[in-house]
Amino acid sequence: MSELTLKDLSAKMAKLDFAMLVTGNDGTSARPMSNNGDVDYRGDSYFFSYRDTRKVADIQAGPRVLLSYTGAVGMLGGPPLFVAVEGRATLIEDKAQFADHWTKDLDRYFPEGVDTPGIVMIAVHAKRIRYWDGQDEGEIAL
Repeated sequence: MSELTLKDLSAKMAKLDFAMLVTGNDGTSARPMSNNGDVDYRGDSYFFSYRDTRKVADIQAGPRVLLSYTGAVGMLGGPPLFVAVEGRATLIEDKAQFADHWTKDLDRYFPEGVDTPGIVMIAVHAKRIRYWDGQDEGEIAL
């Protein structure tokens, strides 16, 4: 069993384009969310959404969430990286905080930028991270 540090895992996660965000008290609702690989992952993930979505309603009903990441096939055809992040989600409606996490790519989904009506930011604070990287696997508790 390998023991990656959070910094090591962050470098690997930066190459993953999407995460599945699982919400709901019974964990039955999942949807893809874009991963910003330009950010050093330190246990907090930030996603933007419209306020009137099921994922936001799920988080309001119960903040426990799971993020599931899967990478492409590894080097030389080896197995991909898998990451599961257990955490708590909070909803942020502060435009100053939006700006801190905004990337130009988001303009495609939110045409008025941080001023888009009905926008909310979902912050996921990791409590436990499990990873599988080929033969290596491990856990990071935060």
